[in-house]
Amino acid sequence: MHYLRLKPHTMIPYKRHTLSNGLTVAVNRDRQSKLAAVNILYKVGARNEDPARTGFAHLFEHLMFRGTRDVPDFDLPVQMACGDNNAFTNNDYTDFYITLPKDNIETALWLEADRMTGLDISPEALETEKRVVIEEYKQRYLNQPYGDQGMLLRSLAYTLHPYRWATIGLTPDHVARATIDEVRAFYLRWYHPSNAILSVSADIDEERVFELAERYFAPIAYTPSAAGPLPAEPEQTAERRLEVERDVPATAVTVAYPMGDRLSRDFYLGDMASDILSGGDSARLYERLVKRDRLFSSVNAYITGDVDPGLFVLTGHLLPGRTVEEAEEAFAREIEEMQTLPASDYEIEKVKNKFEANALFGELNVMNKAMNLGYYEMLGDPGLVNREVELYRSVTAAELTDFARRTFRAARRSTLIYRATR
Repeated sequence: MHYLRLKPHTMIPYKRHTLSNGLTVAVNRDRQSKLAAVNILYKVGARNEDPARTGFAHLFEHLMFRGTRDVPDFDLPVQMACGDNNAFTNNDYTDFYITLPKDNIETALWLEADRMTGLDISPEALETEKRVVIEEYKQRYLNQPYGDQGMLLRSLAYTLHPYRWATIGLTPDHVARATIDEVRAFYLRWYHPSNAILSVSADIDEERVFELAERYFAPIAYTPSAAGPLPAEPEQTAERRLEVERDVPATAVTVAYPMGDRLSRDFYLGDMASDILSGGDSARLYERLVKRDRLFSSVNAYITGDVDPGLFVLTGHLLPGRTVEEAEEAFAREIEEMQTLPASDYEIEKVKNKFEANALFGELNVMNKAMNLGYYEMLGDPGLVNREVELYRSVTAAELTDFARRTFRAARRSTLIYRATR
């Protein structure tokens, strides 16, 4: 039997430069695009917060758009330059990005350099964004069906590592009670050149981008990195279980196992295993547990993909009349098959092709390239952006079986039963 094999994907060429103040600059020359993508990644996420003051990184995602002493409205210059901008925060980092015509790239660099040091954290601005963040917390996590499911899973699967709380924070009270001095101290500690990565993709000579980076960012003083070692999560040696009742349409059953960090071989093995189980309607879980057995209305398997050791998660929503016990037994059967029977050549090749196609399409977009350069630089291995497809390609059926045997052990399992009361 012959399987479709995509032609080798193109590379993302790039050059790197580090300013004297510690700012890392990574540039991709994209000769096909009329746009420039400017991405600033700050190496601060929920993992870097005080356990008594969580939610600060996400709060700053909002505050960074509140304006500076020189630019009171951040969005207005972006719009005048025919650009678009946004940001996101996760447990590992915070990312700000602007896309605009390449001839207007200096507007983006000027704005990002300005808010790196000039943020106007006034009492009024802080109180406004506090209210916005607290309302988001209530709407997305407290008043939304299944909204706190991810939070509960984190607190069950982690006991010491900061991954035990979500990006939004442990409780809205932490943001509500934050003082302006605490917030300003967080800004000074994390938002500076040596804790940031500027990545650009545009049809502009790399040396020209380095010159512009020097012009706009070099005047900012060097600040030593504040990052320190995080508490390592202890090895889980006993199964954990939590059952809650909520006013939701269907009972949800979630099973999670600790797995390796983002740079480990297990990341690729776990990513492929999760796609074999749940990578579309033709994957195992949907074919068997949704279509054939009518056990779940929806089912999924995924990895969290965190920088530090993360989780491999299986989850599903039960159909009426089906039991939690049936769901747990079904997950156990699927896991046992992963541990005892090699995945077929067809399954493995299908998943590999999917990863390769995603990489190929991602390279067509300047913002994807700029974001990827910043992300892999943060990981400490920027060249990985051009090696990942071959790392996926190198995975074997025997490795996947070994991964399943090492990872899916009962003593390392955390089970969350999110029981419907309706």
